[in-house]
Amino acid sequence: MFVSDVNDVKIFNLSAGKSLPDWLTDRKKKSSVNKNVDLRRRIELIQDFDMPGVSTSIRMSPDNQYILVTGTYKPRIKCYDVNHLSIKFERCFDSEVETFEVLSDDYSKLVFLQSDRYVEFHAAHGRHYRLRVPKVGRSMSYHTPSCDLFVVGSSPEIYRLNLERGQFLQPYQTESSGFNTCDINPEHHLLCVGSQEGWIEAWDPRDKRKCATLDVAMKIKNYRDFPAITSVKFKNGLHMAVGTASGHVLLYDIRSSEPLLVKDHLNRIPVKKIDFNPSHNVIYSMDSAMLKIWDENTGKQMAYIESQSNFNDFCTIPNTGMFFFAQEDVKMQTFYIPSLGPAPRWCAFLDNLTEEIESEVVQEIYDDYKFVTKQELTNLGLDHLEGTNLLKAYMHGYFVDIRLYNKAKSASEPKTFEKYRKEKIQKKIEESRPQRLQVKSDLPKVNREVALKFMETEDSGKKTKAPNLLKDDRFKAMFENPEFEVDKSTEEYRLLKPLLTQLDKSKVKKLEKKYAQNDENGDKDEASTDDDLFSEKEDESSDDEDNNSKWKEVKKEHKKIRKEKKRKPQDEEMEDDTNQKSIEMHDMDNFKVNQLAQKIVKTSLGARVAKEKEKPKVQMISGLGNREMSFSTDKQISKSAIKRQEDLKKHREERKKVIRPTTNLKRK
Repeated sequence: MFVSDVNDVKIFNLSAGKSLPDWLTDRKKKSSVNKNVDLRRRIELIQDFDMPGVSTSIRMSPDNQYILVTGTYKPRIKCYDVNHLSIKFERCFDSEVETFEVLSDDYSKLVFLQSDRYVEFHAAHGRHYRLRVPKVGRSMSYHTPSCDLFVVGSSPEIYRLNLERGQFLQPYQTESSGFNTCDINPEHHLLCVGSQEGWIEAWDPRDKRKCATLDVAMKIKNYRDFPAITSVKFKNGLHMAVGTASGHVLLYDIRSSEPLLVKDHLNRIPVKKIDFNPSHNVIYSMDSAMLKIWDENTGKQMAYIESQSNFNDFCTIPNTGMFFFAQEDVKMQTFYIPSLGPAPRWCAFLDNLTEEIESEVVQEIYDDYKFVTKQELTNLGLDHLEGTNLLKAYMHGYFVDIRLYNKAKSASEPKTFEKYRKEKIQKKIEESRPQRLQVKSDLPKVNREVALKFMETEDSGKKTKAPNLLKDDRFKAMFENPEFEVDKSTEEYRLLKPLLTQLDKSKVKKLEKKYAQNDENGDKDEASTDDDLFSEKEDESSDDEDNNSKWKEVKKEHKKIRKEKKRKPQDEEMEDDTNQKSIEMHDMDNFKVNQLAQKIVKTSLGARVAKEKEKPKVQMISGLGNREMSFSTDKQISKSAIKRQEDLKKHREERKKVIRPTTNLKRK
């Protein structure tokens, strides 16, 4: 059960709450209910209040004891007894039901308008009779005094079927191409039909002629086309509400052609149904997205009920706050609004549970399962599970267990999750650990140049219309979170850069010294000031010349970006060609090496040893990519060096001849 508060009006969704998927077995359902507290506390107001596929129409019997719902698939009707809070009977049809009417006070007499042009009558025991109308019908109303059943649809004729005589009567001829809806006034029994052209035709069943025509489309302003009439509802003998395909509701007094009030749903969705609450002077208008509750005197919206899936129809119990919705989903929805009336007698316990329900918050349906599309399933790497019991097909995707989804998500993006986890831990540590040295600095760590701009403007005393973002808490993250750092490599920034005037470098240094004293984390060389600082440029030239020069720079930068875009695919192609050539050369070198190795293996050991002796001593150095470098360890002596060595040797021999020996010297 879910509680919402719209304009101080509390709305209780009695259909919301944690429910079990239909594919679970009875054993699993019982174990889940026993283990889960939320499931044990879930309120199921009416047992089996659902359809196999979609519910299309819903009605309350005039005695307020039975709820009748039609839906698919297979086309059927279900009747619920509110006194027993359970289903009374269920019947199937041969085709889908467009709409139906209750002819008696209970469920004993029903008439169904079907999509294959058949009108089918049911009694308490089942189907009584069926017949076919000439054209496809869209709506019908029963005229009690004459026992005539009026059927309107895609034909300009209004068909009359007299149920007392059991035959068709002469149809009413109209000027419209077709009709979408009809309603009979409960007091003077005037028949009003809504046409596709946007007007209302009023017919008097007593003299079988048209009384008047009301042009509704002309009263709707700011709409290009003429919207069709999609719903008509009488409140009493004088007041009538009309809904259009443009999402407008017009309230009329039938004595005047001017509307008393025009209400716009503001979503351009056709209004499917309108109803009144006379005791509170409230109008209910429903489209496929929501039901709006508004005051018929002022047009002020009191509350609204949003649909989990598209609404098809709704019904209320008079003088109560109970709403029942037929929608494009398996479950029908039930809402209770205490401000619009008390709970019905058969569920009076809701008033006692109101205070307890208000404090509870119920989780969404299928909380233990995650809906994923087929593309998301492939991205998670779980597409191989298709056809297994781990995936349950539903609409355009699958239901998967939330635990399996979380594991697959973390496995498919391990680095992202690990990075996020580290950043979160680091942030928690910094918040819990106070700094030893409280360094006061006015300059932020992120977007420092932008902050300098605002500081300089504020100090100069210039009056600007733009607010100072440094003092606005809404933009606090802009100067603290690194993810908001201005990216100067983007195309947008490069095109806007010439239009942004800049500060001088000397002025920037003065501002940094002024605002960043004792700032240990301040890096003056963090970015180029020519690209990051925005200010008014003090130029002696006129404004026109300055603007022309700026636009020239914009054009120049734009051309540069276009050239880079054209050059990028060419560079990629050249890189691919280079890689391909290097691969081919590497393959050729390997081929030559293999051939040489085969020749060496074929020669004898003695021949290889002799050949190695003849070779100079060479060292091989590899590991430099796909290349090798070789050099000889023997000294390579040039001719000049050899000649110099010979001259030195000859000089030594000449010196030896000149030097006298010491053997002839004797001691005295």
